[in-house]
Amino acid sequence: MKSFRPKCSDEARGWYIVDAANKPLGRLAVNIANRLRGKDRPTFDPSVDQGDFVVVINAAKVRLSGRKLEQKEYDYYSGWRGGRKVFTAATMMEKHPDRVILQAVRGMLPKNNIARKMMTRVKVYSGTDHPHAAQKPEVATF
Repeated sequence: MKSFRPKCSDEARGWYIVDAANKPLGRLAVNIANRLRGKDRPTFDPSVDQGDFVVVINAAKVRLSGRKLEQKEYDYYSGWRGGRKVFTAATMMEKHPDRVILQAVRGMLPKNNIARKMMTRVKVYSGTDHPHAAQKPEVATF
């Protein structure tokens, strides 16, 4: 018996577009992370990068449940003493709605080199316009 070992091939990658309008942030991030990892493929292997590209539009319209807009905090540390900056989710949604989705997806991927490579394949836009029409992305159904 021989074991099947999938190969990482760039030509097998698909392009998917996700509309984030009125979708819960966590559920959206789980589905994006699974598509990036390639968990929807029958040949899934956690040590091989075989996921797809994901384009997220309408990031500014993503929904947070409960009081997360006021209570959820994002922090940034510059490395210097007193260099920690804390932002609420409402502030992040006003200034950088794309980073809210990117951080949620990053948190659901494994913490290794493969995940850093996967994060280069997610493209997030706060409006409906995106420059990836030439790739002919399919509409993701989740």
